[in-house]
Amino acid sequence: MNVSEVRTAMARVRMSDVAAAAGVSTATVSLVLSGAGGERISAQTQAKVREAAEAIGYAPNSVARSLRTQKTRMIGLLSDTIATTPFAGRMLAGANDAAREHGHLMVLVDTDGDLAQERQAIEALTGQRVDAMIYARMWHQVVDAPTGLAEGSVFLDCRPADGGWPAVVPDDRDGGVAATRELVAAGHRRIAYLDAPAGSGVVASELRHQGYLQVLAEAGITPDPALHVRAETDAGGGRAAAGALLDLPAEVRPTALFCFNDRMAMGAYTAAHRRGLRIPQDLSVVGYDDQQLIAAELDPPLTTLALPHYEMGRWAMEVALGKRQADPAEPYRMRCPVIRRDSVGPPPPQRASR
Repeated sequence: MNVSEVRTAMARVRMSDVAAAAGVSTATVSLVLSGAGGERISAQTQAKVREAAEAIGYAPNSVARSLRTQKTRMIGLLSDTIATTPFAGRMLAGANDAAREHGHLMVLVDTDGDLAQERQAIEALTGQRVDAMIYARMWHQVVDAPTGLAEGSVFLDCRPADGGWPAVVPDDRDGGVAATRELVAAGHRRIAYLDAPAGSGVVASELRHQGYLQVLAEAGITPDPALHVRAETDAGGGRAAAGALLDLPAEVRPTALFCFNDRMAMGAYTAAHRRGLRIPQDLSVVGYDDQQLIAAELDPPLTTLALPHYEMGRWAMEVALGKRQADPAEPYRMRCPVIRRDSVGPPPPQRASR
C-alpha cells in the first residue's frame, strides 16, 4: 500500500474493532491501551487486547492522547540557517536521533534569521502545543531570548544574554588552548593566530584568542602583536593574512599558524605553497571546525578541532525531553576534540631554538 492507503486503512480501525477482535468491551480496550488497566484487568486479558490491536493495525488517536496527558510528544526546533547550510547539519541529526529514540517527533522551522518569521514560527509551534522548543543558531552567539518560548526550552549553539535558560555551546576558549598546545608541544615559539575581523561580533574569536594567550604564557612565550592578524574568515582572508605573515623576514616569520577556521587554513595553505613553503616541514598549520570536504581533503590533511555539533544537538534534545539535567544559570560548554592529521610538525631546524 502507498502512504495514502495506509492512512485510510488505519483510519478505519476503531477501538470498537479491537474490542470485537479481543472479545472484550470497548471500556476494557480503552483502559488497557491507555496503560490504566492495572490490577483491575488480568494480565491475560491485557495481552489479548494488545495482540488484537496489533493484529488489526489499530493506532491510538494522538490528538485525544495529548488531551489526556497534556503531552503532544513533539519538540519544536527553531533555527536561523542551520537547515539550509552544509556546516552544522549534524546538530539537527543529533537532536532528531535523540527525539526518535525517546518516541518524540522533532518539528524543524528554519527562519533564515528573519525576526518576523521567528515570531510567527514561535506562535505556530505554540499553537501546535509542542512539549518544548530548542532555539538554535548556526554558530556560537549570545542572543536575546525571544518571547513566547515554551517552558522547558533549550538554547543550542547560542546562549541567552540574560541567562535563565539551559544552553549548550562549544568550549571555544578551551579549543584555543588545545590548538595552541599542539603547536607548542611540537616545538614552535613563533605562533601566529589568524583571527576573525575586529568588531565582527563572533564570540568564538575572542574566546579562542584567550586560549591562545594562555598557552603562550604557560610556555613563557611573550605574545607578539604582529602575529595576531585579523581577516575575513574565508579562504581569501586566510590567504591574505598568511601571505602578509610569510613575507616577514625569515628571522621573525612565524613557523606555525593557528587559524580561526578551516577555510582560513585552506587559504594559508595556498599562501605557503605560492612561496615554496612545505607543510609541515617549513610551516605547521592548525585549523578549527573539522569542516567536511576541507580539513581531511587538504594536502597534507589538516590538523584541526572538531565542533561537537552532533553531541550538542543530542544534549539539547535530551534536556528538552527531561532526560538530562542542566543548570539554566550557566551554559554547558562542550569540548572540541583535536583531530590530528599531518599538518603539524617541528619547526625548521634553523628556527627551532629561537
